[in-house]
Amino acid sequence: MLGSNPIVSSGRAQSMLSRSASLLTSALSSTSISLRMSSLLINESKYGFLKELGLQEKNHGVFDGSWKASGPVSQSVNPANNRPIAELSLRMGRFVEGIVNGTVEDYERAISATKAAQSMWADVPAPRRGEIVRQIGDKLRSQLKNLGHLVSLEMGKIAPEGVGEVQEYVDICDFATGLSRTYNGQIMQSERPGHMLLENWNPLGVVGVISAFNFPCAVYGWNNALALITGNALLWKPAPSTPLTAIAVTRLIEDVLKANDIPTGLCSLVCGEADVGQALSKDKRVNLVSFTGSTEIGRIVGQQVQARFGKVLLELGGNNAIIVADDADLDMVVPATVFAAVGTAGQRCTTTRRLIVHESKYEEEADRAERASTRSLITCGMIAFVLWHDEY
Repeated sequence: MLGSNPIVSSGRAQSMLSRSASLLTSALSSTSISLRMSSLLINESKYGFLKELGLQEKNHGVFDGSWKASGPVSQSVNPANNRPIAELSLRMGRFVEGIVNGTVEDYERAISATKAAQSMWADVPAPRRGEIVRQIGDKLRSQLKNLGHLVSLEMGKIAPEGVGEVQEYVDICDFATGLSRTYNGQIMQSERPGHMLLENWNPLGVVGVISAFNFPCAVYGWNNALALITGNALLWKPAPSTPLTAIAVTRLIEDVLKANDIPTGLCSLVCGEADVGQALSKDKRVNLVSFTGSTEIGRIVGQQVQARFGKVLLELGGNNAIIVADDADLDMVVPATVFAAVGTAGQRCTTTRRLIVHESKYEEEADRAERASTRSLITCGMIAFVLWHDEY
């Protein structure tokens, strides 16, 4: 509140953030393009990288060592213009629009394949497991730009952020490769003569990953690389709005596993809706569930996993503020504020939602931040930020 308190919450600055959000909302929702009549982006020459990633007009969203699915059909669309990226999947003997998703029955088939693969994988020496993860990192590196552009196209963040997200996956593969040769246990003294206590780390088993749409590649990557080098298998349930990224990533991993004669069910995939997520959360065969998403849904997942005494990792939402003190450098604050508010299309757990500004800086910060926010340019498939120091 304004008054005696020298730190004030800026309603005007909050209005600036809302205005930026409105720019995004209007661009994403105003189009009335008919999805059924639109041409597929995958068939346009400028999007040739999609087929280089192994994507097709028809895509099955379940992988358990082979690609097949029996569930309902959904579409993956570019959120900037609502044009379908890939569709015309052949199901039940006829052409229909979308990607064939998985059902609970598909999930059961996938978890069985994952469990079987993990039993073999746990016996592979950790440095050898690290070598496989290194090859996965190299495979991702070879498709860095293509996969990054797919993330941008399907999720809506700017292309450099999409590429940077894939780079995070590559980086964690490099880290995990080194870790595979260095993680160790303690040697402890025993009360019994002639004995020594040795600490040995054992795999958990199956790690279930439920990822969010805002980071459709990196979140799985963090889990995947570390889980693999420690002897675990993975079953991935991606966000329903970003299935193509998950399919493309899984295809790259499949290539590496095949080349090394490793059961490809080690890294299974089930695209689907909430019923698949529920089955995963409640399944005692899934030893750890890693969930990224809203606080509301995370609370449900956490309770379901805890009810069966499973392990859970939760990365949930936030309500973040930037505090602007009286000695703050606004040349640094203003662009940081705008990007923190609308970067990643405004869809980060760390996205700025509030500004708390010292009263001595309030008017200047509000004016400059508002002008800078209007310099955000919305383009097809990405948001380009044009921030000129001499203009704000």
